Amino acid sequence: MESQEELNQPLVNSPAAEAHGSSSRLEEVLSDTELPWLKRLLSATWIELNLLLPLAAPAILVYVINNLMSATTRAFAGHLGNLELAATNLGNSGIQLFAFGLMLGMGSAVETLCGQAYGANKYEMLGIYMQRAAIVLTLTGIPITVVYIFCKPLLLLLGEPDDLASAAAVFVYGLIPQIYAYAVNFPIQKFLQAQSIVRPSTYISTATLLLHMLLCWLVIYKLGFGLIGASLVLSLSWWIIVVAQFVYIITSPKCRKTWTGFSIMAFSELWAFVKLSAASAVMLCLEIWYFQVLVLITGLLDNPQLSLDAISVCMSISGLMLQIGIGFNAATSVRVSNELGGGNPKSAAFSVIVVNMVSFIIAVIEAIVVLALRRVVSYAFTNGETVANAVSDLCPYLAITLILNGIQPVLSGVAVGCGWQAFVAYVNVGCYYGVGVPLGCVLGFKFKLGVKGIWSGMIGGTMLQTLILLWITVRTDWNKEVNAAKNRLDKWEPKKEPQVQDS
Repeated sequence: MESQEELNQPLVNSPAAEAHGSSSRLEEVLSDTELPWLKRLLSATWIELNLLLPLAAPAILVYVINNLMSATTRAFAGHLGNLELAATNLGNSGIQLFAFGLMLGMGSAVETLCGQAYGANKYEMLGIYMQRAAIVLTLTGIPITVVYIFCKPLLLLLGEPDDLASAAAVFVYGLIPQIYAYAVNFPIQKFLQAQSIVRPSTYISTATLLLHMLLCWLVIYKLGFGLIGASLVLSLSWWIIVVAQFVYIITSPKCRKTWTGFSIMAFSELWAFVKLSAASAVMLCLEIWYFQVLVLITGLLDNPQLSLDAISVCMSISGLMLQIGIGFNAATSVRVSNELGGGNPKSAAFSVIVVNMVSFIIAVIEAIVVLALRRVVSYAFTNGETVANAVSDLCPYLAITLILNGIQPVLSGVAVGCGWQAFVAYVNVGCYYGVGVPLGCVLGFKFKLGVKGIWSGMIGGTMLQTLILLWITVRTDWNKEVNAAKNRLDKWEPKKEPQVQDS
C-alpha cells in the first residue's frame, strides 16, 4: 500500500503534473511585484492560456460529438417518415433532454469536489467521489425510468396526438438504458476533467460517433428495427463510451493515484452528496429548460407555424454554438476548483478573467458571422424563402443570445468551481422565471410583438442573471474561497480512526 505522503506527491510524466507545475508558476508570477506590470500580465496570460486551451478545446469537442450522436439518430429516424422524425424530436427534446439535464447537473457536484481535491493533492478522494456520484445518479435513474415507462400518458396529457405519442413512446423505451449510462458517464467525465485528462474522452467519443452512424444504418435500415432500433443504438453508443472511459481509468498510469479501486467509503455521506447534487441539478436544469419554454410559448401565438419554424432554426444554431460555452464552462470549473484546492487565490481570480475574455471574443465572432449570413443561414435547414426572411428578422436576437452564451456559461463554471450551486439556483429561478418568462409574455402578447417580444423578455432574464453572477464574481474574496474549499474537503474526507501506538 502507498503511504499518504506518496499519494500526495505530484503525478509525474502527465499533463496533470504539468498543470500542477504551471499553476504554481502562475501564482508566483502574479505575486512577483518586482516584475513590471505589463510583463507580469503577459507572462501570467501565457501560462493561463497554456493551461486553459488544452483543457477547453477537447471538452468542447466532446460535447459537440455527444450532441451529434443524438442529431444523427434523429436524422436516420427522420428518413423513415415524417411521423418518425416528429416522434424522435419529441422524445429527444421533451423526455430525453430532461434526463440529460438532470444527470449532467447532478454530475457537476462531483466536478466541484474532484477539482478542489485534486488541487489539494488529495488524489485518492477523486475515485471515491466518482463512485459516490455514480451511486447517487444511478438511484436517481430509477424514478426517471418510471417517467420514461409512462411517457405516453404524459404526452397525451400535454395534448400530443395519439399516433405521435405512441411513436415517441416507442423511441423513449429504447432510451431507458441510456439513463444509467448517463449516471456513470458524467461522474467519470468530471473525474477525468478534474485532472486535465480530456483527450482520451475526445478520441473515445469520436470513434463511438463513427461506430454509431454505422450501427444506425445497419439496425434501422438493413435489419428494419425502426424507432426502437434507433434509440437502442443510441443507448448502446453511450454505454460504449462509458466502458471505454472506465477501461482507460483502470489501466492508465495517469490515474494510478486517483483511482485506487472500489471502496466502501463511496457509500458514506450519500445524503449530503444528494443535497449538493440536487442544487447542481436545479441550477443546470433551470438553464436548459429556459429556452425550451421560449419554444413552447411561441407555439401559443396566433398562426404560430412560421414563428416556430424560424425559432427552431435559430435554436438549432444557438444550441450548436452553446456547446462551445459548455466546454468553457467545464474548463472554468476545473481551473477554478484546482486553484482553490491548491491554495492559489490569485491564480483562481486571474483564470476567471482570462477565460471570460477568450469566451467573449469567440462569442462576438459567432455573432458577427451569424449577422453576416442572416439572409442565407436558414437554407442549411430548409428551402423556404418565407422562413429564411423570418430567420433573418430574428438574427439580431440570436446574435445577442450568442454573446450572452459566451459569458453566462463561464460564470456558471465559476459557480461550480467554487461550490455556489445552491445560490445560483435561486438566482436562476428569479431571473429566468420571475423576470424573463413574464416579461416575454407581456411583450409578446400584450404589446403584440410576437416571437420578438417573447425572445426579448427571455434575453432580459438571461442578461439580468449574467449581470448578477458577474457582480458576485467581481466582488469575490478569493482568499475566503480558498479557505472554504479547504473546509469543504475536510468535511467530505472520510475520518479515519486514530491508530493506537504500542507502548
